[in-house]
Amino acid sequence: MLRFSTPVKVVLWLIAALLVIFLVIAPLLVTVLASFADSWNSVLPTGFTLDHLRDSLASENLSSISVSLQTAVLASLLAVCLGSWAAIAAYSAPPMVARALNIAFHLPVAVPSVVIGLALLIAFSHGTVLLNGTVIIVVLAQTLLVLSFAFSSVSSALAGLNPMLDSVASSLGASGARILFRIKLPLLTPAIAAAAGLALALCLGELGATIMVYPPSWRTLPVSIFGYADRGNIFMAAANTLLLVLTAFVVLTALGRVRGRTAVR
Repeated sequence: MLRFSTPVKVVLWLIAALLVIFLVIAPLLVTVLASFADSWNSVLPTGFTLDHLRDSLASENLSSISVSLQTAVLASLLAVCLGSWAAIAAYSAPPMVARALNIAFHLPVAVPSVVIGLALLIAFSHGTVLLNGTVIIVVLAQTLLVLSFAFSSVSSALAGLNPMLDSVASSLGASGARILFRIKLPLLTPAIAAAAGLALALCLGELGATIMVYPPSWRTLPVSIFGYADRGNIFMAAANTLLLVLTAFVVLTALGRVRGRTAVR
């Protein structure tokens, strides 16, 4: 085991603190300041206003928040259901099948999100299944991007279960369905809830694939933020980013409370 002297520990803590300040706190602080800035011609804003935040709460932007929440919830639910089912199936499958499932469910996260968006756009713009220009293709894109996180989370939790649980339950006369619903799923609930929280957070901020496939009537908040930034309206982009962060914080806090109660039970 490595042992560090006190001066080395102090240096390591200082380096870690500086990294957190410059890579996490400083960008967030600048975004908050830009949300309230009236003009910014120096190191700090030269004037402050609430107009940008007021405009970010206009009906068009509130619609984008609603769209983001609906898309994120639907995509997260699909990803968690499919990922959990696949992880449980892979756990009891032959090694070759388990490896194939592992590769298949991690493939979407191994390529850039833009590739996923373009692939869906090409695949579902012609032929019998036409999803281009619909809400379904947006939900599908975000589901694919977070599917691997749900699969990995539940797979890791399954690997930590006692392998004798199935044998003991079977010897007591429990059927496969009873073992799954009364033993395995309750034990996997914290991992499933954690996967849902991560998937929801990632979907709320997803842009790369969404901007490739979204219809004009279904514009998420990250797409709106990108539009403001692309037009050079940095202050409105910052205000909407602050709104997105607050929305994600509220949703994830509520989900964390539900997860905590479930874990206690």
